[in-house]
Amino acid sequence: MTPFAADQLIMLALTFVLGLLIGMFAMAGGRWKRAYREQVRRTEELETENNRLQRDAREMDSLRNAAARSERRDLPPEPGPATA
Repeated sequence: MTPFAADQLIMLALTFVLGLLIGMFAMAGGRWKRAYREQVRRTEELETENNRLQRDAREMDSLRNAAARSERRDLPPEPGPATA
């Protein structure tokens, strides 16, 4: 592999610095910050909604189980096997 000449190294360094500057200007806009904050807010809303739905589901399960126990208690006992 041939070594770089001094002017090639300077061009490479300038290209790198130019890339850094363009990247910094592109990311400095408020659009990205707003999008990030909006996503964080939406994620928190969805987590809150998910927790509420899970709590409601647990409550419904416990009520369903209580109703099933109550229904079993109210049924007459099943007759045993007939003996001859």
